[in-house]
Amino acid sequence: MRQRHKPWADDFLKNNTQLVIPDAASKKGEWGQLFGNDNPIHLEIGTGKGQFITGMAEQHPDINFIGIELAKSIIVMAGSKVKASEQDNVLLIHGDAAGLNELFAENEISVIYLNFSDPWPKKRHAKRRLTFHTFLEQYQSILHPEGEIVLKTDNQGLFEYSLVSFSQFGLELREVNLDLHNEEDPLNIMTEYEEKFSAKGQRIYRCRAQFP
Repeated sequence: MRQRHKPWADDFLKNNTQLVIPDAASKKGEWGQLFGNDNPIHLEIGTGKGQFITGMAEQHPDINFIGIELAKSIIVMAGSKVKASEQDNVLLIHGDAAGLNELFAENEISVIYLNFSDPWPKKRHAKRRLTFHTFLEQYQSILHPEGEIVLKTDNQGLFEYSLVSFSQFGLELREVNLDLHNEEDPLNIMTEYEEKFSAKGQRIYRCRAQFP
């Protein structure tokens, strides 16, 4: 769904450059310095309104989190939520995940989260799915050798496609969960979409994959 432009979005980005990093490509290989420590860095692609990344940052103060979001009005909502939480281990990027190699150096990221990504259900749009092989190539480049991809979705078609895509690319599946909320994982931080879908009784899928 196309998001309506919010007039105050530009002002928020201009006044919060310490949180939503401008010219993020210039920070490639230097994100640890920006955080001021050498803690692992986890990346959420499509951070939405910020509920997941804020919750994760609170739960894991010894991990640095970066969220990337293309929609300006949405990244501002996430920024507002992070700012209100006063977490100092979160940074945000207003940008396109198609250019991850321009933003991060080799092995700079420890975990990549793909939370409720657009499933792009039409076959001709497969290359836009965040688990398409061109994206996996980028993930492999920026991930630490022991790093992993964590995918959560309510879309069975995307989940099945992603399992096949991971397998064909040679990734090792470390977890395949077909009904995440049935197990009541106490460490699971829900996104806004996850709460919405779960309340409707929809099944939530999760998998973890690692490059060999």
